[in-house]
Amino acid sequence: MDIDIDGKKLSNLSKINVLLGKNGAGKSSLLRHFDERKRQLPEFGQGRYITPERGGQLIYQGNIETNMLQDPTCSTRRSNRYDNFRQMSVTEFRRLETLVLRKIEQDPIARYNAAFTFETVLVSINELLDNVCVVRTTDTGFAIRGKTTDTARDPVTLSSGESELVSLGIEILAFSYTADSTPEKNSYLFLDEPDVHLHPDLQARLVKLLTRAVADRNITVVIATHSTAILGALREHKDARVGFLQYGQSETDFVEIGESLQRVLPIFGAHPLSNIFNQTPILLVEGEDDERIWQQATRSSQSKLLIWPCSAGDIQTLDQYENEVESIAGAIYDNAKAFSLRDRDDHPYEIDDKAIVKRMRLYCRAAENLLLSDDVLASLDTDWPKMIEAMNDWLVKFESHPQRDVMNRFKQSNYDRLQSDVKPLRNIFMMLAGSQKPWEVAVGQAIAGLLSGPPKEGDHSLTRYLGPKLINFLDLRFRRRFGSSRTSRYALNARPK
Repeated sequence: MDIDIDGKKLSNLSKINVLLGKNGAGKSSLLRHFDERKRQLPEFGQGRYITPERGGQLIYQGNIETNMLQDPTCSTRRSNRYDNFRQMSVTEFRRLETLVLRKIEQDPIARYNAAFTFETVLVSINELLDNVCVVRTTDTGFAIRGKTTDTARDPVTLSSGESELVSLGIEILAFSYTADSTPEKNSYLFLDEPDVHLHPDLQARLVKLLTRAVADRNITVVIATHSTAILGALREHKDARVGFLQYGQSETDFVEIGESLQRVLPIFGAHPLSNIFNQTPILLVEGEDDERIWQQATRSSQSKLLIWPCSAGDIQTLDQYENEVESIAGAIYDNAKAFSLRDRDDHPYEIDDKAIVKRMRLYCRAAENLLLSDDVLASLDTDWPKMIEAMNDWLVKFESHPQRDVMNRFKQSNYDRLQSDVKPLRNIFMMLAGSQKPWEVAVGQAIAGLLSGPPKEGDHSLTRYLGPKLINFLDLRFRRRFGSSRTSRYALNARPK
């Protein structure tokens, strides 16, 4: 489904749609625009916009209910901050109770379902809360009590997160039952930053309530947010889609949350407003071996190397992952940083960057070749002359080994450890070096070692094999005292071929 009103368009909407965008991108303005013109929406039945700054207390005030009756369109709630929002939610609770009881009275299926009562609806709100619960009262609608102590709680003593959950839970459920009055038409719920004041775990609980509330109803939800936690909570929901809004953009296309996006999302963190992502940017790599190398490098660096490695699975999907990172990072971060690393194989070393993702190739053929660099060999208490001697002995002793032909081709290349395809030999190299470590661990530890001591120099140094672009972007330089730095002249000054 598409929404197109006055030149502002949302394309390919599904039941639940997440609109990601930075502050100032125009998310709130867009949702308010559609709410103000809700009767122009396709097959319009009911509509509701929920503002991002929801102030007030969970107390009943008669004048608030009067104002709501006088303003059935709730136009006052379209401002970015509405100080009496939660008082209105208390009135909405009273309306929710009426709607549920009316459904039981008028719907034969609901009426004869003994398990369906207003108390079962109340349970869905209380599942959001850890320490308090909502209970019905005979006067103002509901009261708050401690879950374990059953003692009364003054609403003003609730945390902002608890108040937010109660308020949003009521609003969502009340709207879903309101939509039952026009089941043949499409109703629209515009949720503006429901993540405000909520811990990521609580955001996930709210998403669970939302998906249940709209599951069997003809409702389209559009959620404007900065939070990837909300998107993450929906990543396996078949009716969920995501769109990325940039400033000045008139049309936003929503796409399914595919496998690559599901893999990338957890790395973006629960709430990007902390800007942690820019401090610890993602590093996309080809496969799981590469991911293990860089995971080990980050662990062994003792927080000197700050990256989040993420495997794309293979080289064919790496471009897709880069595009996903471009979309997410561009929509929620200022000055976003992200990196992508691939094997060189038979390609030229040079590769163009994307707008956000800095793309790199290893200077050597593949990650396995890093194992034969002087730095890694030294970390295994061996060197290249000893390895050549060990490989020659191995060829004599293991004439029937499945990898003998590969090793023989390596020898015929004059043991070109920079550019030969040595992938099938990686475990043999570790055995010949006398180490029982996984080869990825050895390489990762050596990469981290570049930050803690002077690196090797020369054509077969680890800095040379990694390549100058990677060394510079990830700042893999040994820091001397007083903040000066030193790295191999090959890393900083080499002109790749």
